[in-house]
Amino acid sequence: MEKTYSTKVDGMTCGNCALTISKVLEKKGATNISANAASGDVSFSMDEDVDVDIVYNAIDDLGYTVEREKDEETSANGAHHHEHKDNSTLYLIISAVLTVPLLAHMFTDWHVLHNAWVQLALATPVYIIGLKEFGRSAIRSLKHGIPNMDVLIVIGASAAYIYSVIGMVAYSSEVHNYLFFETAASIITLVMFGNWLEHKTVKSTTVAIDALVQLQPQKAKMVMTDSVGKETIMEVDSKYLKHDDVVMVNTGDSIPVDGKIIKGQAQIDEHMITGESLPVSKQIDDEVVGGTVLLDGNLRIQATAIGSESVLSNIIRMVREAQGQKPPLQKLADKISAIFVPAVLAIAVATFLLSYFIGDVSFENAMMRSIAVMVISCPCAMGLATPAAVAVGLGRAARNGILIKGGDTLQQLKEIKQIVFDKTGTLTTGELQIDGFVTDMDDATFKSVVASLEGHSSHPIAKSVANQWKAAEKYSFNEVNEVKGKGIEATDASGDKWQLGSELWLHSNQQENTGYDLYLYKNNSFAGAINISDALRPDAAETISELKEMGYTTILLSGDKQSKCERIGKELGIDEVFAEHNPEMKNEKLTSLLEKAPTAMVGDGINDAPALAKATVGISLSNATQIAIQSANLILSNNQLSTLPKAIRLGIYTERTIKSNLFWAFIYNIVAIPVAALGYLRPTFGAGIMALSDVVLILNSLFLGIRRLKK
Repeated sequence: MEKTYSTKVDGMTCGNCALTISKVLEKKGATNISANAASGDVSFSMDEDVDVDIVYNAIDDLGYTVEREKDEETSANGAHHHEHKDNSTLYLIISAVLTVPLLAHMFTDWHVLHNAWVQLALATPVYIIGLKEFGRSAIRSLKHGIPNMDVLIVIGASAAYIYSVIGMVAYSSEVHNYLFFETAASIITLVMFGNWLEHKTVKSTTVAIDALVQLQPQKAKMVMTDSVGKETIMEVDSKYLKHDDVVMVNTGDSIPVDGKIIKGQAQIDEHMITGESLPVSKQIDDEVVGGTVLLDGNLRIQATAIGSESVLSNIIRMVREAQGQKPPLQKLADKISAIFVPAVLAIAVATFLLSYFIGDVSFENAMMRSIAVMVISCPCAMGLATPAAVAVGLGRAARNGILIKGGDTLQQLKEIKQIVFDKTGTLTTGELQIDGFVTDMDDATFKSVVASLEGHSSHPIAKSVANQWKAAEKYSFNEVNEVKGKGIEATDASGDKWQLGSELWLHSNQQENTGYDLYLYKNNSFAGAINISDALRPDAAETISELKEMGYTTILLSGDKQSKCERIGKELGIDEVFAEHNPEMKNEKLTSLLEKAPTAMVGDGINDAPALAKATVGISLSNATQIAIQSANLILSNNQLSTLPKAIRLGIYTERTIKSNLFWAFIYNIVAIPVAALGYLRPTFGAGIMALSDVVLILNSLFLGIRRLKK
């Protein structure tokens, strides 16, 4: 029988780390593997008879640190942490400062920069930093039979550096033909810069989980009852609450625990969890969710789900799992390096053997040919192909009000076939408006009575209605009372009794005029009803229309009521509508959609966070909740839905640019390696051609910044 294990792995900070750990777990027979570089979480399933410590030891052998079960308690309490000082930024700055003058010697006659000893002094610290940054990873990957890009970097940089040192010693008379210190330094500096960007992107995703954890109120007012029924209110940390504990929650408080109301009634804002745009009325025996906000009322709540059982904990788990399942931040060059590295080494060795034993070439020249192969095949062009295009694409996106996290997002946009939209706050503004009404009296009197009654309430719906009908004539009441969780009742000068409130309170037994949000009763008889909705974004219809023209399937996936979702879906021309979905149902629906085709998700709330993280590309608007922004890969920072089609087109063009860049990079290697192996290409010319290939890639990438994004 299989058992699922979850742990934290310290030192797993990048997509390549996660890939290496996943491969080792596969070798050990694990299934359902999820390695999340963002949070350091690793989960997998294994036969429960297997000693899991053997698996953990294998991960430790890679150079990472697995937190064992005995560490979990101290880790949860914040006392147990492996501290690693991150020097990557400092190393990058040092390398860049030393590499710039090395590259400058190619464009200037300043004799100091052409001095071999000066170049050695500049390149050596960069080379040492490169060995420190990439050497350990390269050795680990070779040890486990999974050669990665770091192996290629170490070989390329070492070949160029060693070639240059040998040239200084053996060929001092024409040393300028054998100096490639700038090649070694530029390889290391460029790749370090790419890794630094990737690391920053990965770290930002942990903020999403941290933000979710912070939503759970840290403190709770626990109600203690003694044997004679006397109550004492004690403030405690929420994490210490147990099943059946009772807590008190007042107006304005966040609810500290999932539970059942045992006393009181209230209006609760649940839109972050359910997607329901209107506050929800709750009373005795109703369920409430931790992290939602009590807008109006006072409650006693009995805890029914604590810790990992809570809705919020489940959302956190789903976000973590979704992030772990995302493809690692692997450039295409990484994927082929497993073949490329051994191939280059084999060609270099073959070059030496054939030149020396068959080609009647001196030992020194045969060795130089062999090292020249590695110099020429260094991954500089391949390393530049993706970052150059991504940098231009990201810059252009930013100028157009599109913030993109991670270059792989631009590439994944091209794969999208269907786009899922949340409703509240995404297709709509989230601002409440009167969407229509019916009444048995004249419209002016109806508006006057409703606006005057709502003027006595602080409820969000009441404020919105009163504000929209503020021009209506004031209606005078002798007495007004707010009925908590239900509505308002009043008596006018004529003795007529007016009531304005929910369907459940006033209209629950009626057959006609059902499904409205507010009902007005006069002397216990129906007098009118109002529909409230949140306003559509002005650019929603245009955006949906343009996306459909581009060939995308549009889908509405919301926690709001079926009737409201269907009406909006019809109004905007959306292809499919799924309503009344909670966060877990949204996650499941997205999983089934992803099985059909790559899918983008556009959302704004906490309830969208797991789906945003799981989607091929998660998209959020800038006025969304922080958790939605952090879970998304792409943020429309100008808060305009209409920039979405432009973002997708930019992704398509960026991916094309990357492919053409990689084509030129590979063509260079395919042509240059055999020519160098046969001794027809001096390293000097090889370096020149390599520099030219870099220029071609940069120019090709810069074109992306000016080309027209066709509509």
